[in-house]
Amino acid sequence: MFEFITDFLKEHGYLGLFALMVLENVFPPIPSEVIVPFAGFVAAHGELHLAGVLLAGTLGSVVGALPWYYAARAYGAKRLKRAAARHGRWLALTCGDVDKALHAFDRHGGKAVLFGRLVPALRTLVSLPAGIAAMKLPTFLLLSALGSLAWTALLAATGFVLKDQYEHVAEFVDPVSKAVLGLLLSWYLYRVATWKPGAGT
Repeated sequence: MFEFITDFLKEHGYLGLFALMVLENVFPPIPSEVIVPFAGFVAAHGELHLAGVLLAGTLGSVVGALPWYYAARAYGAKRLKRAAARHGRWLALTCGDVDKALHAFDRHGGKAVLFGRLVPALRTLVSLPAGIAAMKLPTFLLLSALGSLAWTALLAATGFVLKDQYEHVAEFVDPVSKAVLGLLLSWYLYRVATWKPGAGT
């Protein structure tokens, strides 16, 4: 995993990082917790610039949040729940997930978007209530960008600071990252197999 991602980032640079972060937010193929520290490591060796990593990672994260925001804004709560009831199996999204996201937004408003971008399990879901509540796009973009920048900076700094030691750390990180991906895949397959529309349809 270490060599695959670092080689990919070395070959495709900022555009590759941007694309991975977009995908990570729309439908996580590889979590940002794995992608961005490796980008920081590549930057520490001079093949990318740290500022470019922060910019590409943040932009990718924000752009990846927009499809869910626009879908929620266009559909509204009731139609989104109906869509979840019909197609949610493959998105691992239930009506209950929509309700939870709405409840968090009702309680915390814009803070839910800002701080939700720092929480792996909520990074995608926070776009839903923001869209349903028709949060102004500039406000959504600003809060998403600030939260995403903080998250990207934290992860990139980990790989950047470790620098030469990162290859040694990778001996431990590599099997852990594979285990994380395996768990995510298992979780997704479990959600698909046991998915139910839930209440509120």
